Amino acid sequence: MSESTPNRPAAAGHGHGESELPRIDVSERGAAREGQPQQMDRRLFMQLLVFRGSGSEVPSLGRRLGEAIASKGVGAVVYDDVNDPWGIGLLTWSEDPAAFVEVVRPATLEVGGSALALRPEMTMLGRTYSTGYEQELEYWLLRRPAETVQNAAWPWAVWYPLRRSGAFAKLEPREQGSILREHGTIGRAYGAQDLAHDIRLACHGLDAQDNEFVIGLVGKSLHPLSHIVQSMRKTRQTSEFISQMGPFFVGRVAFTGPGR
Repeated sequence: MSESTPNRPAAAGHGHGESELPRIDVSERGAAREGQPQQMDRRLFMQLLVFRGSGSEVPSLGRRLGEAIASKGVGAVVYDDVNDPWGIGLLTWSEDPAAFVEVVRPATLEVGGSALALRPEMTMLGRTYSTGYEQELEYWLLRRPAETVQNAAWPWAVWYPLRRSGAFAKLEPREQGSILREHGTIGRAYGAQDLAHDIRLACHGLDAQDNEFVIGLVGKSLHPLSHIVQSMRKTRQTSEFISQMGPFFVGRVAFTGPGR
């Protein structure tokens, strides 16, 4: 904008007034309960940081880091990196994303210091979201993800980001729904048999590689987590409309700390 152009909205009725702008609603919505719509403007942010250290102090550093973060009221899970003997994963979550800067960041610098090197290509950050069909909206957005990753019976985890192609967004809503239902049915079947349980996060604009979603799979054994990824490859969504998946982080829980 030039210096001679005043920074003020055009008057109403001139085609560019604020009264003509669409109203933006960022609330989450669930299924109606007792005839009343569920709506809330709250969600959980979750972040996975992956570090590489050296020597036998790596496991103890991971536990100390998790304890330092949990002591501040921020939820934390520390994973041993299955694919890197010198690696750990740090999963944290909070309704307030400032916690990643005000709690997680200083704790990492204080405890890890120069002993832990961040692998930025593995960083994942996302937020819980609703599809409009959730029966218990608050539970789905705020409590279920934390309960899932902290369940002592499900120590194995696979985390990865993904991006859908633009072609999916151009499909008619009915066709999109059919594609998503196929995907969802498979996920529910694995969950019903206690083979794999998922955490789904949106990461639009939060991911360095322009991914759209972060997926977490947890369970009591590693093989079913690999198996569900294999099964999903056969769905129309994955085979036709997923343009990028990964990198994949595979871990086993070494520490869990309660959060708010």
